[in-house]
Amino acid sequence: MNLPVIVLGGGGHAKVLIEALLLQRIEVLGYTDPNESLKTAFGLRRLGDDQAILEYDPEELKLVNGIGSVASTSSRKRIYDRFRMKGYRFQTVTHPSAVIASDVRINEGAQIMAGAVVQPGSSLGANAIINTGALVDHDCTIEAHAHIAPGAVLSGNVRVEQGAHVGTGATIIQGVVIGERSIIGAGSVVLEDVPSSVTVVGTPGKIIRRKGRD
Repeated sequence: MNLPVIVLGGGGHAKVLIEALLLQRIEVLGYTDPNESLKTAFGLRRLGDDQAILEYDPEELKLVNGIGSVASTSSRKRIYDRFRMKGYRFQTVTHPSAVIASDVRINEGAQIMAGAVVQPGSSLGANAIINTGALVDHDCTIEAHAHIAPGAVLSGNVRVEQGAHVGTGATIIQGVVIGERSIIGAGSVVLEDVPSSVTVVGTPGKIIRRKGRD
């Protein structure tokens, strides 16, 4: 039996998740967000900011990470780590229209959105996102907190390391490794391994920026 959930965040990504949760017939108790005037779909109640979660017993519900990521995934990771340390668990979300091979390994709190495809031999780390219409081919590894944005295409045997972001419509050819916390710009085509903590854009993709650790 599914436990009820609370969604952390009330923005656009949270709305998409709420739709998927309702289609999965999972009860959504409400959402948290510091913005009191924020309007969320489906008439759900704002419960307060994230501190409101602490009023609930971790054994009686699960959380859904509704924080999206345009580039850096650090905010998603921070909120996930904060509540896991307090004993809360995160609900895995899979939209009914997603195509997921039977042997795909899906870790806690991963999210697979509408129209996404995840092929055999692949694995999704905790708190990872496979966003709308993204294609993940065979034997790919998507590590914890990574985000594969809408319409991105990963060929076989691609590894996207922890906290990396593959932008909308980007294409990663077979066997490539995307390093931790790196960002692949929208529409880029990546033909070779990408080191950690860099930004890559273009066709073919080139490094345009290096950054320090979060």
